[in-house]
Amino acid sequence: MRNARFLLPNNPRRLYGLVDNKLATKRLAEERGLAVPETYFVVRSPYGAARLGERLAEHDSFVVKPAHGSGGNGVLIIAGRDEDRHVKPSGAFIGRSELRNHISNILGGLFSLGGRKDCALIEYRVRPAPDLMDLSYQGAPDIRVVLFHGYPVMAMLRVATRESDGRANLHRGALGVGIGLASGRTIWSVHHGRPVVRHPDLKRPLIGCWVPGWDRILAIATSCYEMTGLGYLGVDMMIDETRGPLLIEVNARPGLAIQMANGAGLFDRLELIERRHASHPGESPAKRIDFCRERFCGEG
Repeated sequence: MRNARFLLPNNPRRLYGLVDNKLATKRLAEERGLAVPETYFVVRSPYGAARLGERLAEHDSFVVKPAHGSGGNGVLIIAGRDEDRHVKPSGAFIGRSELRNHISNILGGLFSLGGRKDCALIEYRVRPAPDLMDLSYQGAPDIRVVLFHGYPVMAMLRVATRESDGRANLHRGALGVGIGLASGRTIWSVHHGRPVVRHPDLKRPLIGCWVPGWDRILAIATSCYEMTGLGYLGVDMMIDETRGPLLIEVNARPGLAIQMANGAGLFDRLELIERRHASHPGESPAKRIDFCRERFCGEG
């Protein structure tokens, strides 16, 4: 039903390329003045992969990701350097040859949508806000906001665990933590679909935590509707300790796990927004946010 009624009729296929290519998305965001992680360089060929060592000489920490990847596949986070080895957030080492092999796999399309040949982005590694890192195990948490016709419908924080190896992907064992749209505070959390109230590794409470920069996060997410033209989308962001909220990517096919993270369903909210959009065409981003914060207090 999500696909047939809400996604496909409102997401023209011709617009998918704007978000399926992370380089294209970053260019669009920068044109609109939205903050994104800095791209250090792009590897497009085996020759570029062979020169990796010299190009990374000035970057101890960075992120490697496929331009056409999805679901976090192919993303490699490097937190530091130990002589000629790179260090992952978990403390595990990865050698230069392993890093080149990983990038070669990206170029070959191993992680890309449809298996197409790809390029690898080498970009700034976000230094997460300390308040959020207190909730995450050896990895940066991220935030997803799902929007319909530019109205924020639901939001969640994705938090790394030991099981997820420092990654914030729910299918790898990360936690999904619902965020109240009105308050910007966490209201519900799940691990593998089961409700939890404390982080399984850190034992810290997950409910009632404030997400810093919440107003700015909603403003960035809402602006992605005008930026892409997509009616149904998910916006992923991270909060850097010095740079604030950064747009990471936009997804034209956001999954449904956000419902479990919030302990609430999407359907009634989507129907309400469908009616609101029909009766208030051209409503401003600020008014769209106010409408959803009033109607979707986030308490289920």
